[in-house]
This record gives sequence, C-alpha cells and structure tokens, in this order.
Amino acid sequence: TSLGVSNFSFGLPKRYIFNSTFFSIALSHWLSAAIINPFYVEMMKVYHAFCTLNGLDESCKAYIDYASSLPQYTPSAAVPGGSGNGVVTEEKSELQSAVIKGLGESAAAKTALLLNAGKDPLSLVEEEIIPALNTVGEGFEAKRVYLPQLLMSAEAAGAAFEVIKANMPKGGSAKKCDFVLATVKGDIHDIGKNIVKLLLQNYGFEVSDLGRDVPPEEIAREVVRLHAPLAGLSALMTTTVPAMEETIQLLRLEAPWCKVVVGGAVLTKEYADAIGADHYAKDAMEAVRYAEAVFAGI
Repeated sequence: TSLGVSNFSFGLPKRYIFNSTFFSIALSHWLSAAIINPFYVEMMKVYHAFCTLNGLDESCKAYIDYASSLPQYTPSAAVPGGSGNGVVTEEKSELQSAVIKGLGESAAAKTALLLNAGKDPLSLVEEEIIPALNTVGEGFEAKRVYLPQLLMSAEAAGAAFEVIKANMPKGGSAKKCDFVLATVKGDIHDIGKNIVKLLLQNYGFEVSDLGRDVPPEEIAREVVRLHAPLAGLSALMTTTVPAMEETIQLLRLEAPWCKVVVGGAVLTKEYADAIGADHYAKDAMEAVRYAEAVFAGI
C-alpha cells in the first residue's frame, strides 16, 4: 500500500501534529510504502518507534542511532547526521571496534586471526577486549550508550573470549581451595570475571562461578555453603559499586572467615579499602597471586 501521508493536512495549521498521528494510524493498518519527507523529525520519530515496537529493528539498533542523533529541536527541525552507537571509536583496532559495536561473529573471527598470527591470548584480553568494554562502560555511564548496546558489546566480548579460552594452556596444578566468584548485582559485565576464573582454575583453585548480576544474598549463601576462604567480586560500572560494598558487608556478617578480593575498571585500591575489601586486584594475575598467598596461609 502506497500513500502520500501528508496530503490530507494541506491548509491546516501545525500540520506535523496531524501528519505524524495519521502516519502512525496508517502504519498500524499495514501501510508499506509511505511518501514522506525523511527530514521531518516528527514523522521519523513515529517511523523508528513503530519499527522497533513491531520487531523490525533488531536490538533497537536503528532507533538508538536515530534517537542519539537528535539535538534539542523544534518539530520542523531536520534530522542531523547519525552518531553511530554513541561511542567514540577513533584509534580503535578492528577487534575493539567489533566489540564496541556488538558484532559477535566479527569479534570472534578477528580474535582467531590475531591468535593465529601469534598474539598471546592473555595479552589479547588485556590490550583489546578489556579496553573496548571500558569504552562501552564509560559511554553507558555518560548516557551515550544504551542498555541494548551494552548487552550486545558484552556478548561480542564473550564470543571473542570463547575463542581465547580455547587457546589457553590447560593447567595441571593440584587442586587447592574453593573460590566463589561473581559479578555484583546490577552489573552485566563478566569478561573480566571469566578471565580470573580461567586463570584460577589453571592454578588449581575450585571456582564456583555464580555469573553476573548476582545479589549479595546469593554470594553469601554460596560462600557459607562451601565454607570458601576466598571470594572475588567484579564490577565494571560505578553505579554497581554500592552493590559490591553491600555484598562485602553481608559477607562480614555471615562468613567472617572469607577473604574478599575485588576488581574492575572503575575500582582503585583506595576505593577497595573504603568499601571494606581485603584486597584490590588490578588485573587477573594479581587476583591469582592473592589467592595463592591466602591459600598458603590456610
């Protein structure tokens, strides 16, 4: 069905009110070929919202791109150029760009190419994947990046990490103590946690990985169940650090024997001390070294 959407409002004041509403009604009645002005903001708002609500815009990509491009505007303002996914990507490698844009297949393929070219697996994580996730996290906190993009980037990083994990050497150490690991409530990032898990397992620790967005009560319950001497908490966003502090306080009450090591892009040693952690690990190997020291003293 083809329609010149704005024809009916000729001669009326504030035509954008009628045009955008009529456009919405026509779309809901299966209009498939609309003749409109694509620089007309009110019409394009309806178009992008309709496509998203009707499952025609995968992961809200087009809507987010469009909405991010809108400045303060008047109803007749022209649509400015798109701003991509809200993340500044200059000076990024191909792998980092793939993670930032949430392109899982591309991230996995580029990771495989780098590994085949001799890149060290752990260096690849530290130099490529973690910086890309930090960029996305900063964009999310600055409200330039939205939740669907955050999730897509996390999934792309996960796809790359699966390739990396398959290329990591298998550890043969004797089994050591239990280590409970989790990304705290409200935080959906788990790539850093997964790296710590892999290294801990290689060094012989029995890791109970609770996943991401884990409530304090669930973490404390698992530590008590295992009588684990160690717990590791991860957070990438400043908004989720209070949940980390809450978890530490609960562990002090219910599992006072447990040593808590924390890490994540937004943390510092001073911050870790302030929220009551036993140790701040700036990277995965530092978490392993601390776990080794605690185990040696048990």
